[in-house]
Amino acid sequence: MKYIVGSMNQAKVEATKKVVFEYKPSSSIHQMASVSGVSEQPIGDEETIQGAVNRAKDVSRKNPEAIGIGLEGGVRRLGDNLYICNWGALALPDGHIITAGGAQIPLPMEIAREIENGKELGPVIEQYFKENDLRQKEGAMGMFTAGSITRVELFVHILHLLIGQLKYYREKNNNSPT
Repeated sequence: MKYIVGSMNQAKVEATKKVVFEYKPSSSIHQMASVSGVSEQPIGDEETIQGAVNRAKDVSRKNPEAIGIGLEGGVRRLGDNLYICNWGALALPDGHIITAGGAQIPLPMEIAREIENGKELGPVIEQYFKENDLRQKEGAMGMFTAGSITRVELFVHILHLLIGQLKYYREKNNNSPT
């Protein structure tokens, strides 16, 4: 089966390869720039999920025989805290959409204030930690967990949830597992 990740972000691509090849080693995985159709900094689960679904659908429309994968990071308000949230989606060739979300942690207040003032999380944490390309590597999750859970590992978890649901969907519909 052919899978296409709707992103050029290496953390997302690496996570996809780890999980898809674990389940289906003969699969092919490609990456393609895609549009999320949401804000540069998605706020809330709904906008973040929509970004993941839009990315998956975008690459799936361009490659109807492939399974499109969309992965999106955002933030959400819960009580007095702003949390990191991450969502993923699969767009199947038959039009079915599968979604799953990942772990969440609160952002430090000084970071949350920057996001609430209209800035994007990626550049804010790069400035905060004085490092470049954190979105391609550890991400905010990795930095704020002292490397315990990196952005790749976060997306690996989401992809396991997505592929597990895909297997269930295919078995339920008497199709060969993908």
